[in-house]
Amino acid sequence: MMIGQSPPMQRLRVRIARIATTPFTVLIEGESGVGKELVARALHQGSPRSAGPFVPVNCAALVESLLEAELFGIEERAATGVRGRRGKFELADQGTLFLDEVADLSPGAQAKLLRVLQDFFVERVGGVTTRRVDTRVLAATNTSLKSLVDTGKFRPDLYYRLSGVEVTVPPLRDRRTDVPLLVDHFVSRHVRTELPIDEAALDALVAYDWPGNVRQLGRVIERALALASGPVVTVDDLPPDVIRPLSTGPAEFRVLDDTMRAQCTRYARAVLERCQGNKRRACEVLDITYHTLKAYLDYGGSGRSVGGFEEPASSRAGLHEQAS
Repeated sequence: MMIGQSPPMQRLRVRIARIATTPFTVLIEGESGVGKELVARALHQGSPRSAGPFVPVNCAALVESLLEAELFGIEERAATGVRGRRGKFELADQGTLFLDEVADLSPGAQAKLLRVLQDFFVERVGGVTTRRVDTRVLAATNTSLKSLVDTGKFRPDLYYRLSGVEVTVPPLRDRRTDVPLLVDHFVSRHVRTELPIDEAALDALVAYDWPGNVRQLGRVIERALALASGPVVTVDDLPPDVIRPLSTGPAEFRVLDDTMRAQCTRYARAVLERCQGNKRRACEVLDITYHTLKAYLDYGGSGRSVGGFEEPASSRAGLHEQAS
């Protein structure tokens, strides 16, 4: 299931819907952890082959000496003690074969794959006859195949065979508005009772660049849920690398297409979190009035306490007097 309502995700869904019904080979490109297999499964489920098998293959894990047997199968008694079996191409007959990390194939493996993609006839190891397979191929890579072709590390003829139709999966940093939805998804997967993420922690998650993308976000949420000592996940439950941008101020926030007020709101919430919810102290650190701080905290209409801390009545009264 692909989660997200950001413009990049909406465009991706439209592209998948258009391509899914075609019989063409598709090259899926994107950084590690963005969800390329989810895109491949969506292409399969939206195709006329959805009732057929979806067979994923991790090309990086294929040993060169066993490549042909894995992909094309092996005949009975091809060698002493070897039992015959179908390869991945035959297993995906009438369905979809997903070749993940295709850029990691060796030159020899690239040549063998190209031969099959030309006519979709496979010959099992030790066999003397060929078998026709009706298999749609989807390939994925976290490395630009075009750049590998330019440097002589990938066969250009195989590249052109794979890249007729391309889908690029956006990195998480380019769709930050999807982070809260993904956080809710990961939390719901691991806990049965509600365990909210406070505003400052959520702001830190949105502001982070996520080099490991959605996969990394999932692991960070698991860590936060494991370490949370209270009824709310706070900034202190997040890894240091994730919250580092918050510690250096708004200049480090790299949320695209955001307003200055939204940026300042994130920083104000982070400071309040570090001040243990003491708004008087936060105002001193930020050098702003109470009313300005309250305006930042209420930005977006949440009106909630931040970090799970409630301001003492005496402090509120003192700050109101100071503001007046």
